[in-house]
Amino acid sequence: MAEGFVLRWTRVVLVAVLALGLGANASFAAEQPDLIFKKSTVFKWLTPNDKLATYGLDDPDVEGVACHFTVPERGGFKGWIGVAEEVSDISLACRQVGPIRIKEKFEQGEDVFRQRRSLFFKKMQIVRGCDLKRNVLVYMVYSDRIIEGSPKNSTSSVPIMPWGSQTDVPKCADWVQN
Repeated sequence: MAEGFVLRWTRVVLVAVLALGLGANASFAAEQPDLIFKKSTVFKWLTPNDKLATYGLDDPDVEGVACHFTVPERGGFKGWIGVAEEVSDISLACRQVGPIRIKEKFEQGEDVFRQRRSLFFKKMQIVRGCDLKRNVLVYMVYSDRIIEGSPKNSTSSVPIMPWGSQTDVPKCADWVQN
């Protein structure tokens, strides 16, 4: 009888955990990056392979800037069911892809994108800042965890340049909140 009670509660907790995990992903559905491609890195016999996945996204507050990042995705059984903790090795490249138009003021280090990298405690974040002296947008990707963060990171710079017939370019310093 006690075993049945424990088994029922284990199922309830598992369903709640999965629902919370799916809910966390659903809240960022409108901001999901575009998958460009994946390449297998470690072969697994009966479960999905470990892969490197490259994604693209547009900065939601700065028109004319796109970022691409590559993240490892664990395969195996844990990766297959979505409970594997992903490693923090993430690369980032951001570029000007059109005339730059900054939509609203932003804080240094403001989130551009964030994604869960484990069931509970780890997330990846892409943040934006402005090098005031050089008029350059600076993007950084890193992962953090509640207990112990990761020093692994990557940075990319986007100098604000004229595009096409555009002659005047915005100064990012005018858009940084003090």
